[in-house]
Amino acid sequence: MRRVSIYDTMSRETRVFAPIVPPRVGLYVCGLTPYAPAHVGHGRVFVVFDVVARALRRWGYRVFYVQNVTNLDDKLIARAAEEDEDPLALADRHFATFLRSMERLGVRAVNYYPFATDYVPEILAQVRTLVDHEFAYVAADGSVYFEIAKFPRYGRLSGQRPSALQPGARVELDPRKRAPEDFVIWKAATPGEPSWESPWGPGRPGWHVEDTAMTGRLLGGRYDLHGGGADLIFPHHEAEIALSESATGEAPMVNYWMHVAFVILQGEKMSKSIGNVFDLDAAIEAAGPGALRLFYLNAHYRSPLDFVPEKTLVEAREAYARLSLPARRIDELLARDGPDRPGDRAPEELANAAELLVEELDDLIANDFNTREAIARLFEWTRRLSDAGGFDHLSGEALETLAQPYRWANEVLGLFERSEGTRAGAWETAIPLLIRIRARARERGDFAEADRIRDELAAAGIRLEDDAGATRWSFSDRK
Repeated sequence: MRRVSIYDTMSRETRVFAPIVPPRVGLYVCGLTPYAPAHVGHGRVFVVFDVVARALRRWGYRVFYVQNVTNLDDKLIARAAEEDEDPLALADRHFATFLRSMERLGVRAVNYYPFATDYVPEILAQVRTLVDHEFAYVAADGSVYFEIAKFPRYGRLSGQRPSALQPGARVELDPRKRAPEDFVIWKAATPGEPSWESPWGPGRPGWHVEDTAMTGRLLGGRYDLHGGGADLIFPHHEAEIALSESATGEAPMVNYWMHVAFVILQGEKMSKSIGNVFDLDAAIEAAGPGALRLFYLNAHYRSPLDFVPEKTLVEAREAYARLSLPARRIDELLARDGPDRPGDRAPEELANAAELLVEELDDLIANDFNTREAIARLFEWTRRLSDAGGFDHLSGEALETLAQPYRWANEVLGLFERSEGTRAGAWETAIPLLIRIRARARERGDFAEADRIRDELAAAGIRLEDDAGATRWSFSDRK
């Protein structure tokens, strides 16, 4: 197994990854609350952890990846009331759409999507344990609250101390609480809402406790890696630590914490709660799934990512079209002629460089999942193949040798999935897009850029013909 380093939010340092029981890895990522369609910010989090799981599996780790679904909470209940729909049905509807979006994006590494309402017995058992050990108390209406004062380590993950919290600002004013910062783990039933029987009367789970009940059942009191968006560090992940470690007596609950930075839209983090969102499916339609994955991964996951719809999606399409050009051409030739296609061997220097690049790419990802640098190396490889000339004279074995970095990118980054479509179909989006990019370069007088695009296409076996203000393309080997 490869040596992997991860930036751990708790320790605020990059640490060597050491699973509790190698090669097994328990990975838990906070998933969707499906009261509305997923947005572009969600997509970034789930693509990043898709890459984390893909990479660890490539290196021999046996990853069990759990991503929960909060299918009942205050937001779902409020939205369902607005739409005159059962909240659980609303959650199911949006989650089905989310799954289709994930499939289109190539997010397929998750082993299990547990729903909160399927774990009510485990939630009740954990709440009962917390009450019995006096970490939690029962209010007059039957709601149960966790008492933060009983957990002195609260705030270590976020650096946010309870004494700094101001009632009415980041904590809820509630006369049922002993202290303003205490949080509900079992909510007394409200007429018309889904509820379950409990020792304290009918009610439903609070937000934070569902995750710790699930992880306790599925991954144990201690597990390897917990991930999510940076917005969940406080209070959600802070609350999870307090609940789990108080209930189980095992610490730390998680050995490594990973958090993905915000996607920024109009100067603010993308958030459904404030309506500052761009629909994920709309982004997939506009850019294409490969281009959107490239946009997400062409930045380190801990760096905020600016999203300007009218600019970002166009740039992502253009970058992906250029980056994928040799991979598409190689796949087209292999699909046409098969892996035993006759031809020349790959130049020794290029063949050796392809193998060394794959090793370098693994090293980059093993260093805190540095997808940005890995993609930069893939762009360099694309340019190098372009400078080396075309592929039409190479054998199937030679083509596969030169395609190794793209095969790696498919396996780990989820890019360049091999098309099973027709020859023209594999190019119908990329080539016209690159032609438009070239035309814009010529219009602004950047003829060096226009020539470079033409040469890249020529190296991939695509011939351009400019005539009367239009550009036609064809395969250079077509008879």
